[in-house]
Amino acid sequence: MAGRTHDLGAFTALTYTVATQPLHEMTLATAIVAFLANMVGGLAPDIDQPTGNLWNRVRGGRLVSRLVTPLLGGHRFISHSLLGILLFGFVVSKLLDTVSSVLLVDMNIVWWAFMIGFVSHLMLDTLSREGVPWLFPIPIRIGIPPFRFLRIKTGGIVEKSFAFPMLLIANIYMYYIHYPKFMDFLRHYIK
Repeated sequence: MAGRTHDLGAFTALTYTVATQPLHEMTLATAIVAFLANMVGGLAPDIDQPTGNLWNRVRGGRLVSRLVTPLLGGHRFISHSLLGILLFGFVVSKLLDTVSSVLLVDMNIVWWAFMIGFVSHLMLDTLSREGVPWLFPIPIRIGIPPFRFLRIKTGGIVEKSFAFPMLLIANIYMYYIHYPKFMDFLRHYIK
């Protein structure tokens, strides 16, 4: 899937989580950092791709990507697997522990927001033609539907005219159905 679809997919997954789970007390700073972590998490699995959206948003990213990509084995390799989820979850947890004394935010909420974005990326890529090596190091790419020709072509017409709009509609629907909960959440921070 394209970067903008992953951004919207991460946001949709976060919206669903906020809409369906009990809300934790948090500061406005925690909510903002969690949102940003969710967006980074939605692009993080493509850290193994030199042309990935995440590298385009970081100064000097192209140069760093040339070093990181070979270490991760190339695109849709370890970072697109269950093992990758565990590794990225561990590394991000340690990074957040390191900066937790500097930032006055709830790093547990930030970590979960990152991981929600990360997993949403893999779920969306499972719908693409290339599939995802969920069981890495077993070299099998899993895709839904099981027949490759029925899956979505990255950046293709189905992604642009169906998948992306459906994610938008899902967000609108969730906000409509859970409007009171979202308004209570916002009122808590607008005071």
